[in-house]
Parts: sequence; C-alpha cells; structure tokens
Amino acid sequence: MNRRKIIVLGALSVALVSAWLFRERMGLGWNMARQRLAKRTVNDRLEEFGAAARQRWAPLFKAGGISYPPKRVVLVALKDQRVFEVYAGDGARVSFIRRYPILAASGGLGPKLREGDNQVPEGIYEIESLNPNSAYHVSLRLNYPNAFDRAQAAKDGRTKLGGDIMIHGKSVSVGCIALGDEAAEDVFTLVADVGIGNVKVICSPVDFRKQAGPPRDFQPSPGTFEWTMALWQEISSQLPGSPAP
Repeated sequence: MNRRKIIVLGALSVALVSAWLFRERMGLGWNMARQRLAKRTVNDRLEEFGAAARQRWAPLFKAGGISYPPKRVVLVALKDQRVFEVYAGDGARVSFIRRYPILAASGGLGPKLREGDNQVPEGIYEIESLNPNSAYHVSLRLNYPNAFDRAQAAKDGRTKLGGDIMIHGKSVSVGCIALGDEAAEDVFTLVADVGIGNVKVICSPVDFRKQAGPPRDFQPSPGTFEWTMALWQEISSQLPGSPAP
C-alpha cells in the first residue's frame, strides 16, 4: 500500500507541476501576444528609440551648421542607385545631411501607373502620416497618389492606382522603400520632430544632377512618354543642390 501511495502521489506531483508549467507558458505566450497586439502611439515609439536616433543625428547636424530639429527636411529616393538622401535647413535652402542605402525597392524606372505593378512611385510627395505599428517596424506613409498622379490617370483613363506607399524598416518591400530598422527609426524620429507638414519627399528615377535626360534604355509604357518626361523635368528642378560625394 505504501508503495502504491508513493506512486500515486508522485504521479499527482508530476501532473501538478506539468499543469503549472503549461499555465506559465500559456500566460507568457498570451502576454507576448497582447504586447504585439497593443497599439503604440508615435510618442511611445519616440520614447523607445527617439533619444538614440537624435544622438545619431546630432553630430551630422552640427557638422552642417544646422540646428536640430531643423525647420524643413527634404528626403530624396534615387531609384536606380538605391540611395536615400536626407537634406535639412532652417530657411529656403537645404543642405545635405546623410545618405542611407535602400535595402529593397521593387520595380524599375518609370512612375507607378496602377495597383499591383510593383513600382515605386516617381514624383514629389508629402508625408501623410507616421505609422508606429507597422509590420515593417515603423513606417512613413506617402500621399501617393497625389494630385498629379490622379489628374494624369484621369487623362489616361486609368483607375485603381494603388496606394499604401511607405518608407519603412526591414529589408523587404513591394512598391515601397525599405531602409532597415535603424535608418527607419532615424527618419521616423526626424520627421516627427520636424512635423510632417515641413517635409518633402522626392522620388526620382535617377540622379538628374549627374545626368541629363532619361536613361537610354528606358522603355516607357505606351502613351506615357510625354507626361513622364514632363514629370522628370519637374523632379529635376526640385532636387536639392549637389550632395556630398
């Protein structure tokens, strides 16, 4: 009887310990899931990484003789070079601050024409909003399609232009601009500090400061050549002065 009791008590102990461990694991998993599902604000993310991002910006702005935060920012995405440049200034002129590699951006040269074409848009855009809960760490939403995109699509008879074009973290993208997490934190913090109304984004097929006209091998979609050339002229006129080498 004593041996039987010992076996039964042992089995009960194992069952109780297993149940406790299961409950703890489930509780930990639920807490992690709840944290992932919790909606964070822009201020939450700035509290998380804003100080570190500002420390990275500080020597760059000091070297440029520009106060932080500046009064205005121009972000330039050069599609063919996969380069993302940051310019800032306290007045009408802006100065080069730094560049980041674009880690992923699908499509080729030429503007975005429709949903699902995987193209990164080309044009002059604004930041529409900051997303602190992006699946790609954090993101900045462009106002694509802008007034030009919509007007030209109406002339061409195009519909379903697509949307949700972001500058974001991670290193994968379809139609957006992926900078990696740390760079996305830097840009997110800078734009939050400056204010989205003081930021301009230029998405250019090439660096028109270094080459005139379209690439020789560019093949525009039928019926888009003339207005694409006009758009590229406008982009060229808006690019900031020559960046640092």
